[in-house]
Amino acid sequence: MQTEHLARTFVEYFEERGHRRIPGSTLLPPPGDPVLFTTSGMHPLTPHLQGRPHPLGRRLVNVQRCLRTTDLEEVGDATHLTVFEMLGTWSLGDYEGPLSLDWAYGLLTEGLGIDPGLLHATAYAGDGRTGPDTASLRVWEDHGVPVELTVEDNWWSNGPVGPCGPDSEVFLWSGDGPPESTPTRDDRWVEVWNHVTMSHRRLDDGSLVPLPQRNVDTGLGLERLASLLQGEPSVFDCDVFDPWRRLVPALWPLEERPLRLVCDHLRSAVVVLGDGVRPASTGRGYVLRRLVRRVLTVLWRDDPSRGLGDLPDELFRHTLDHFRQDMSPAGVLQVLIEEERRFRRLLERGRQVLARPRFRGPLTEEDFHHLHDTHGLPRELVTTLRQE
Repeated sequence: MQTEHLARTFVEYFEERGHRRIPGSTLLPPPGDPVLFTTSGMHPLTPHLQGRPHPLGRRLVNVQRCLRTTDLEEVGDATHLTVFEMLGTWSLGDYEGPLSLDWAYGLLTEGLGIDPGLLHATAYAGDGRTGPDTASLRVWEDHGVPVELTVEDNWWSNGPVGPCGPDSEVFLWSGDGPPESTPTRDDRWVEVWNHVTMSHRRLDDGSLVPLPQRNVDTGLGLERLASLLQGEPSVFDCDVFDPWRRLVPALWPLEERPLRLVCDHLRSAVVVLGDGVRPASTGRGYVLRRLVRRVLTVLWRDDPSRGLGDLPDELFRHTLDHFRQDMSPAGVLQVLIEEERRFRRLLERGRQVLARPRFRGPLTEEDFHHLHDTHGLPRELVTTLRQE
């Protein structure tokens, strides 16, 4: 099942159950949101999760593109991407978590044809303040799905204060043989779908009070589920990466993990550019700049003559079309080439500065601040140059 078909099946399944589709926003969060980029489908809905009526009603579904910088160091494994799409559903004070889980089981097994024997769930075990999530546990037991109870892994919060509640997660077996063990003990169980019941609010003193409006917020990683349904070993092997997997290795022979990083970061940079962000020294623009520089650092480690100008338009067009963005491939390439030139000049200046007697020994925090403030050399760049 291709990702486009999978997303359409998901949306239509929940539309049949009274949900209204809301347009997915760009990577840029709504005004007033403190985060740089949208990290989950719930971000654009925050006011409505706090009680403001939504114009489309109390049952919603969407496909939202997201970016998470917290996962940058994980990119290259089988499941993490910088930019990804999240399939989401919401109940704004309407139905409760058990109905959401029941629908999830129906979509996975009947709508998508997944063998129920390949499913495992987790649920909240309870602690001294709140009891176990017996309602979720009962749903999974009724469907014959094994459940593992945890505390920290199955309690969701949006920060030290604010809405929180139990989270029941659905895992799919990715191993070659029959399923074994549990999700917390075997990473062949891949997490695909979270179901959060926002039932409480955590106060400044850490205490919990019940919310007057109980919401259900679910999120399913599109690329992650697509790779499993397509029988692929990683998210980088599902269909959205087809041209990247075909064209990049022919251009730059790389080992698997560096290849994944290069494909992910370049594809993510295209999406960020398509949403209107441009390279800068702070904020969103610095995230974009960092993605490009991480790519160039990997490419130049083996061959300093490699350049982003060799990338074919097909890669940019495929990604821009997938995310329905208006920027031209030529415009994307121009920005990337300009960033490459800027980075080459910065590297040369950095090598000259670090060759000075003051910086030949171990660097102090004062040295790192001086290199950044006086010479424009970020810490990660200094560290990379010192390893040459």
